[in-house]
Amino acid sequence: MDYLGKEIPKLGFGLMRLPMLGEEVDVEQTKQMVDKFLEAGFTYFDTAYGYIGGKSEEAIKTALVDRYPREKFQLATKLPAWAGPTTAEEAKAMLQTSLQRTGAGYFDFYLLHNCGDDRTAAFDRFGIWDYALEMKEKGLLKHVGFSFHDKADVLEEILQKHPEMEFVQLQINYADWEDDSVQSRKCYEVARKYGKPVIIMEPVKGGLLADPPQSVAKVLRDAAPDKNLPSWALRFAASLEGVITVLSGMSTLEQMEENLETMKHFAPLDPQELEVIGKAREALAAVPSIPCTSCQYCMKGCSQGIPIPSVFSAMNTNLTYGNLERAKGNYGFAVRGKGKASDCVQCGQCESVCPQHISIIEELQKAAAALE
Repeated sequence: MDYLGKEIPKLGFGLMRLPMLGEEVDVEQTKQMVDKFLEAGFTYFDTAYGYIGGKSEEAIKTALVDRYPREKFQLATKLPAWAGPTTAEEAKAMLQTSLQRTGAGYFDFYLLHNCGDDRTAAFDRFGIWDYALEMKEKGLLKHVGFSFHDKADVLEEILQKHPEMEFVQLQINYADWEDDSVQSRKCYEVARKYGKPVIIMEPVKGGLLADPPQSVAKVLRDAAPDKNLPSWALRFAASLEGVITVLSGMSTLEQMEENLETMKHFAPLDPQELEVIGKAREALAAVPSIPCTSCQYCMKGCSQGIPIPSVFSAMNTNLTYGNLERAKGNYGFAVRGKGKASDCVQCGQCESVCPQHISIIEELQKAAAALE
């Protein structure tokens, strides 16, 4: 079955975590990574207006755009209308800035960045949906879609309102496939229901599945001692139908070489391997964590506006994977413009409605101590 992007090789180079030399991108190593990527037959590069404070877009100009014919690759970037602009003009100017930084002339895939929650309202307020289509008519954009972080029902609302969007970028990995907060499977199924091809981000969950808990690693290693752990995550994502490409945010030549080895001769997971992934997911679920199902009941009466399920999701990144730095990053994103865990006034309303009987007040205190 044909779909937009079917012909694109299924590994994309995510440019959010480029190699760094202090505060600057290591452009020479980035050039080597770009060369290896293209030599292996892969063509899709993904950056964004805000990645590395704009330095990602600048680096890809030097490492890719200035060194290869434009028709040899696809370049994607994203416009975060919720991150700073106060007027439609300021928001729309982000596209021109991205074009100037990259020197690309046009973008093959252009995304409204990180729709969901209260962020979608900025794209509505500034008329970015229509603006993107206007720029497509002018030839500056080849295909227009959006990236998304929220629940499946919210994704369905957006797709109903904006059937003109050609694709959607989703966080999909085997750890989040049945996760109540991320809802990878449910979001993927909504996208397919509306006939939208999917670009997959975070297939290795920001690197966490490259070094999963020991119980998970044992399941995977016992099944295939010769396979590296990230390969399971990449192949799980790339095995799904209707996928344009699977983005991997590679920071070193070694990561690039490892992923190329996995994806150069990509074969979808077979039934036995899917069973192994199921067992790995069970092992992951058995690791002690806050048993929040993200039902949102606790938030409806919270006077402080604390996004409690998102706080617990961030905390679980530390509890499950032992990655405090990533947990703090997730926490900072979750409470941006909202109440923090330390803002809890201990009224107890949340605990009175929690179906999982979580000691929410105590868990928020632990989160404040660990993540703030």
